[in-house]
Amino acid sequence: MVKVRAARPAEAEDLTGLVMRSKAHWGYDAAFLAACAPELRIRAGDVTARRIVVAESGQGEVLGVASLEGSPPLATLGLLFVEPSAIGRGVGRLLYRDALRRAVDLGVRRLVIDSDPHATGFYRAMGAVAAVAAVGAVAAAAPDVEADGPALVRFEVAPVPLAGWARAWTGGGRAVHLGNVGEFNAQFADATLDPEQRPAHHYACLAAFYSPYPAALVLPRPVPRGWTELVCRQLGWTGVQVYDGLLDADPGLADAVRARPALAALLTGAGLPLVPWGRTRPFGRLSGRPWRPGELRYESKSAAHALFGRILADGGHPGIVLPRQWRADGRWAAARMLAARTRAGESTVLKSEHGVGGSGTTVVTPERVRAAGGARAVLRRLPRGPLLVEEYVGGGPASGADEGPRDLTYDGFVDDAGRAHEVGGAVMDVADGCYRGATVGPGVVPAWAEKSLTAFGTAVGRELAESGYRGWFDVDFVADGAGRLAPTETNLRLTGPSIAFMVAARLDALRGAGHLVRIADRVALGARLPESQLDELCAALARGCADLGAVFVPAIPTGAFEPAPWLGVLVAARSREVLDAAESLVRAEALAVGAMFGPPRSSDRRS
Repeated sequence: MVKVRAARPAEAEDLTGLVMRSKAHWGYDAAFLAACAPELRIRAGDVTARRIVVAESGQGEVLGVASLEGSPPLATLGLLFVEPSAIGRGVGRLLYRDALRRAVDLGVRRLVIDSDPHATGFYRAMGAVAAVAAVGAVAAAAPDVEADGPALVRFEVAPVPLAGWARAWTGGGRAVHLGNVGEFNAQFADATLDPEQRPAHHYACLAAFYSPYPAALVLPRPVPRGWTELVCRQLGWTGVQVYDGLLDADPGLADAVRARPALAALLTGAGLPLVPWGRTRPFGRLSGRPWRPGELRYESKSAAHALFGRILADGGHPGIVLPRQWRADGRWAAARMLAARTRAGESTVLKSEHGVGGSGTTVVTPERVRAAGGARAVLRRLPRGPLLVEEYVGGGPASGADEGPRDLTYDGFVDDAGRAHEVGGAVMDVADGCYRGATVGPGVVPAWAEKSLTAFGTAVGRELAESGYRGWFDVDFVADGAGRLAPTETNLRLTGPSIAFMVAARLDALRGAGHLVRIADRVALGARLPESQLDELCAALARGCADLGAVFVPAIPTGAFEPAPWLGVLVAARSREVLDAAESLVRAEALAVGAMFGPPRSSDRRS
């Protein structure tokens, strides 16, 4: 195992030799290397002054060297060289990430890198942003070298610590992630939710991202080994233990862990936070956290609507408007309400009390009612169970119906001490009431919505804390045509946007500030792929996104083995243009590679 340690003054001469061998690896001639030598020489006194560290193998062999020079808030990555025999083995990546971590500890907020042209691909892959071409340091130091020699390429990065909310979420350390999505959904016994929880077991893969740096993942179904390896590589994780395949059919993952006393003791006895998708009674038994009756009452859409009304009754939220909502005592009552609203030319939202990803929520326009043959015909096509009838919030943001986002969300959490923490706002991709993904990051929430969204989301967090709820929550909104936001529901659990926030926090700490992260719920594959081909596809997508200056992380791999195959994915970049290009690349390549295998066959099986 390679580790980083402080260099020793007595190693200065040997380290100089390593630097020169690394420089020569790129094919420079003897005259150029001789001109470089004074610039690249390491003296005994430099070791401390230049904050030089080395990467050392388990056998004590020095494989690389790096320096962090200057004083906060500005510093320079003066050296980063790897022994030629170790290039491509992750040594440079280890040294670079160590330099960013040390820069954060020192208070550096701007790190400058003047890169050899041959190393530019490495620095781009590490997340550094190209600035302007620097004057060749060698040319300045050695006038006898031709002026058109290789100029250095300047990169910059903004080192930042892990976001404050992320430190508060897990106490600043690693956590054990429990993928109990099916278990959470099953406790509501809603007719709109799949009783077998098959989709939920796919979404349990999101357990990889319940915090910025997991120690262990606990999953109901088996997952591909290549998936976890790629995710760890993309997010700089090491030592993540995976316990999968714990369930055959029953959605009770927490009880499945408790049925294995050795595993339960291992997961709960390490002193690490145990993070679930959502709170359940079985999770309370596993974690030793008392289950509070009614703590999830605001997961109910009617209870959340009542909570919103109480908050707005106190005033102070002029940018928020609450749509009217009625509870139908039965299907015929719902039909009468829907018919009356249709005659008045009003669109209506029909909701079940619970549901995920838009399940149980249907937007019904007058045209749709008439095309179906009336309100009763519309209702006959919906899942059975109690219904809420809600006023449809029409229009878009004040800047125009076709401009800006329509669906937004606020994420936060209540810690075990009852303190509410703000995480941030996100823009969701919603079509016909169904969630398809979300984007988080700097500037994503438009200025006209940010203040209202944050103030109301914070108020909801305080009320949840007072009610006894502990854990993650979000508040979903739709925008109307007057620049106002209408809250539509709360989710007392982790969500797709929360996963994007976790990954953004990790990438910012790992690669520098400013990442936009998009989670795409379902990316269609042209055909079902064996695991080996799925691994190849994901590796190719990671390379393709890196070439664009983006990061690709497969989020849900197991959907690739369904008869209608799909992937859940995350893409990250520092600009909207690159983010959009990366998502387009992923969607196109997923279909193109899948098409090579033809349509799915009944005999297809996982390898």
